Amino acid sequence: MKMRNAFKLAPKQSRRLPTEYFILANVRFEGQVVGYLAGRPIREMATDGGGLRYRFVGVAARNAAGGPDVQSLRKGEWIVQPGLVYASINDDVCVAPADRAA
Repeated sequence: MKMRNAFKLAPKQSRRLPTEYFILANVRFEGQVVGYLAGRPIREMATDGGGLRYRFVGVAARNAAGGPDVQSLRKGEWIVQPGLVYASINDDVCVAPADRAA
């Protein structure tokens, strides 16, 4: 007698997250220029439309498709176009640029 499993396996779910969920919009930049990316200055601070402040912590890693790898972001980190990572300084989770692995 053959045993049959009554359970069907669910199709494998994609771990792809919408990038738009992790991008800050309506950003104002302030502070010193800490570097350049694609010929554009990178400012040390950014403020979003709601008044929350962020500090530059690095450049966003890329996924296999060439887009920003949002799964590599830490808690409190956000992407600012054209692929910069800023961490919230309103939380206790701010990471200093020197502490972040390249």
